[in-house]
Amino acid sequence: MTFDLELVLVVGTLVTGAVWLLDAFVWRRQREAAAADGAPAHGNARPGEPWYVEYSKSFFPVLLIVLVLRSFMIEPFRIPSGSMMPTLLVGDFIVVTKYSYGIRLPVTRQQIIPTGLPKRGEVAVFRYPENPREDYIKRVVGLPGDRVAFYNKRLYINDELVPQQEVGTYEGVGSGSVMTGAMLSEESLGDVTHEILSWPQRSSVEGEIEVPEGHYFVLGDNRDNSNDSRFWGFVPEENLVGKAVMIWMHWDFGDQSSDLSRIGTRIR
Repeated sequence: MTFDLELVLVVGTLVTGAVWLLDAFVWRRQREAAAADGAPAHGNARPGEPWYVEYSKSFFPVLLIVLVLRSFMIEPFRIPSGSMMPTLLVGDFIVVTKYSYGIRLPVTRQQIIPTGLPKRGEVAVFRYPENPREDYIKRVVGLPGDRVAFYNKRLYINDELVPQQEVGTYEGVGSGSVMTGAMLSEESLGDVTHEILSWPQRSSVEGEIEVPEGHYFVLGDNRDNSNDSRFWGFVPEENLVGKAVMIWMHWDFGDQSSDLSRIGTRIR
C-alpha cells in the first residue's frame, strides 16, 4: 500500500486543530472551574493542560503550514528512474509548483481556482492514470486537440516534424552510466529546447493519435526507456499535480554519490 502523506497531514491537522479548539472553548473552562472549587481537574493534582492538548498546540501550527505549502504551493519530489534522462537524473530532488495547473483541495484534488494549463514542452508531474496513487513525471508533448505522431524515432505535431539536431554520444554518470553510448539530440518543442536520448538500433512504438479535450500526451526524454503515453494513453487534466521547475538536491542512492553542480538547475 502506498503511503499517503497528504491524507496523514489532513487528518493530523484536523485532529490537533479540533483538540485545540475544544480546549480553548470547553476543557480549559472546566479545568478552571474545577480548580476554583478545589477539585483536581481531569484527575490531576493541579489544573494543568493534559498531554494531548499540549501536543496539539505544538503540532497544529506546524502541520497546518506544511499542509498549505504542500497542497497549494510547492512540493518536493525525488526522481527514482532514468525515464527523463538527460534532463533529470536518478537521484535528482526537484521542486514542483502545485499552483501552476490550478489550486486543488488536498486528498479530493478538486480544483477550486483555475490558474493555468500545461504548455507544450513543460515537464509536468501527474498521477499515473493506471494507478492514481503513483506520481509520474514526463514532458508535455501533445495538447488537447493536437494530432501527435511518432515515426522512425521522430516526433510530429499536427503533421509538422518537430525540429531535432543530433549532438553526439551520451556519457552517463552514476546510475545513469547504463545509458552511455545512446544518441544525444536536441529537440525543440515550441519555445523549449531540451535534450533527448535514443538508441537508433532499437525498435520503438510508432503511430499517430489525436489528443482528446481535457487530456495531454506526454513522453519521457529518454525516448527508448520510458513508460509514457505511447503505451498507456493520455493524462487527464484532473490528474495534473504541478510543473517541475528546479533541482534542489542530487543524491544517487544506487551509486552513493552526490553532484552539487546540479543544485539550483532550472528544469527545461
